[in-house]
Amino acid sequence: MTERKPPGVNFESWVDRQIREAAERGAFDNLSGTGKPLADDTMPYDENWWLRSKLERENVSALPPTLQLRKDAEDALAAAREAPSERRVREILEEVNERIREAIRRPPGGPPLNLTPFDVARVVAEWREARGRSAG
Repeated sequence: MTERKPPGVNFESWVDRQIREAAERGAFDNLSGTGKPLADDTMPYDENWWLRSKLERENVSALPPTLQLRKDAEDALAAAREAPSERRVREILEEVNERIREAIRRPPGGPPLNLTPFDVARVVAEWREARGRSAG
């Protein structure tokens, strides 16, 4: 909507007219959320709800680099434990280990990293053991 409210017109009636005209044009027909409840309608009101949901949809992180790396390391470990092959376990861990080593060499901003590279052999052994239990 680029139209400005005309002077002397009550704001509420101007908005109501805009909504009515849009409905008559069919602008509200077949919207993706029609008939569905609002998400998180039981949550307390958050004035930045739209910003949080946009960041979540765009998969954007607002964490400091060290905290983001900690989270990524946790996610990588979880993914390695669920990996379909030993080769994939090693790939996942080596990728995150390289990022951890780089952060140790050149510490990024934020709180202390408090993270060391994963022991790939140990995680692979745990992965094998878990596979042996689930197969048997």
